[in-house]
Amino acid sequence: MPVITSSYHEIRARMLPGDVVAFSGKNNFSDVIKWATGATVSHVGIVCSVETEADLTTGSLAVHIMESTFLHRDHITGKSSGGVLRNRLCHHIESYEGHIWWLPLSASAREKLDLEQLTRFLMAHQGRGYDVAQAVCSALDALDGSPVLGAATRNEEDFTRFFCSELAAAALEAGGVIGKINASEVTPIDLCSFNLFAEEYHLLKGGSGSVEIEGFNSRCPERFGELV
Repeated sequence: MPVITSSYHEIRARMLPGDVVAFSGKNNFSDVIKWATGATVSHVGIVCSVETEADLTTGSLAVHIMESTFLHRDHITGKSSGGVLRNRLCHHIESYEGHIWWLPLSASAREKLDLEQLTRFLMAHQGRGYDVAQAVCSALDALDGSPVLGAATRNEEDFTRFFCSELAAAALEAGGVIGKINASEVTPIDLCSFNLFAEEYHLLKGGSGSVEIEGFNSRCPERFGELV
């Protein structure tokens, strides 16, 4: 699947709620996630709104993503916080150390999307804490089939707290894009591998040329993470 290097300012008007934004960070926490999942992607967020900035007369657009993050430093106040937060994507573009990709939903996936339900789900869970334990267990998929260790590493779906890909997957399920899954078992690379996206996706930050997400858009998400 082709990845295209694009400028955020050139493509932000094409971004829509429900699209996924994927990240590959360079900090220690990101390195642990990438090591545990054997993947490039360490974090994901989901576009929740695209708005004309009220304080400008230029008609500039502000893309907001909802994400659940272990630690986030506010662009304006400098204060650090975590959990489910609504952030402007442009602030990540300015300050994030690593790669950022835009994964637009496919036309068929967008036809299924109930935007009201997706937005309602995200807003209802804004402010929830970050779920470190389930984030770690979701990354240990290789152990889920073990009769001894599987019970300890397999997550039961639980939305009292969220890690990043759990939030995005659960929102897409609530919005009707995905059928029934166990969102608490979805890692960042799992979400990027679900066949929900347009064939072309875009590298917005982190280099030039072809920096690809392995397994992108390659598998059906239905019943993912559920016991058969």
